[in-house]
Amino acid sequence: MKFTIDRLGFMRQLSNVLRAVPSKTVIQILTGIKFDLTDSGLNLTGSNADISIETFIPVTDESMKLQIESTGSVILTARFFSEIIKKLPGETFTFEVKDNFQVVLTSSVSEFTVIGFDANSYPRLPEITDATELEFSSEVFRGLINQTVLAVSAQESRPILTGVHFMINADGLLAVATDSHRLAQRKLDLPVAGNYDFVIPGKSLGELARMLADVQDEIHLKITDNQVLFNFGSTKFYSRLLEGNYPDTTRLIPTDSTTIMQIDAATLLASVDRVSVMSHESRNNVVRLQLNAENKQATLLSNSPDVGNAEENLSFTALTGEVLDISFNPDYLKDALRACGATEIKLAFTTNLRPFTIVPSEDGDYYVQLITPVRTF
Repeated sequence: MKFTIDRLGFMRQLSNVLRAVPSKTVIQILTGIKFDLTDSGLNLTGSNADISIETFIPVTDESMKLQIESTGSVILTARFFSEIIKKLPGETFTFEVKDNFQVVLTSSVSEFTVIGFDANSYPRLPEITDATELEFSSEVFRGLINQTVLAVSAQESRPILTGVHFMINADGLLAVATDSHRLAQRKLDLPVAGNYDFVIPGKSLGELARMLADVQDEIHLKITDNQVLFNFGSTKFYSRLLEGNYPDTTRLIPTDSTTIMQIDAATLLASVDRVSVMSHESRNNVVRLQLNAENKQATLLSNSPDVGNAEENLSFTALTGEVLDISFNPDYLKDALRACGATEIKLAFTTNLRPFTIVPSEDGDYYVQLITPVRTF
């Protein structure tokens, strides 16, 4: 096996695959990257058992300057290999497999010999061939991930809550995440035949969203019983699905309210960020919001017995309903406001002990977040 390729272009492709490679694992071979060179191009594969990423560099891509002398396959330890490629001096490098899977890397005046491994020892990726394929805008799907994954649970005690629940039917796509303290729900209009119900780990979706940041292509989705495949450009992203039944969240979102405040999301985010400087110094990390529609006052307060207290009056667009004094985790609200982006939002409350909702004023039918208050009195 021997080829020459553009070093910087190769590094860009390699960086995607490295996202799936663990630094430590009980399956030692997964700390490596699999190289599979055919007459049509070079395929790179990385996996950590939960996600697997494949990217293909075709010989027809002139920008990659891929020249193939002989085909074959091998595995190299990812960490050492990527560091070497970063530091090579030339614009291109040559990759040659010698006897006993020894790999010689040459570039300009540099030459490295690296121990490789038999590619047959690498786990086979799942075959997803007969599954129905769905198509999304990569930008829209990345937005959906960022608006929901913030609410997945970090606690493995309830593994199903560490993922985002996807329900797809004739009405469209509904994605929901909750850690039992907050909830994020996003809808997409997606005419599709058939019904799908599956849960993708939040960590997998986080990596996928980062990869989609520079992607302009459409993203294609295939689902099987225990795997999902995202295909975009020359990259394939596999993720396992979480097993179990996701809890019914439809009853959690209030349908009525007694107090409503409309405010610019960026304005509220800046205020909560300032006030939470004090709350972060306290044991409970709690911020209070006091609303009085009659006096047209909205005030944020926080207190730390060891440091001091903070108070800030809010400039809102509209405030209606009953007097309210509610406490909550400010970090949850900050995450929610960042996910809403630069827009006006509506916060709807029922009582100081019931969850409240945050919805964008112009997108309220498609996106909603829910935060459970903290009992402080």
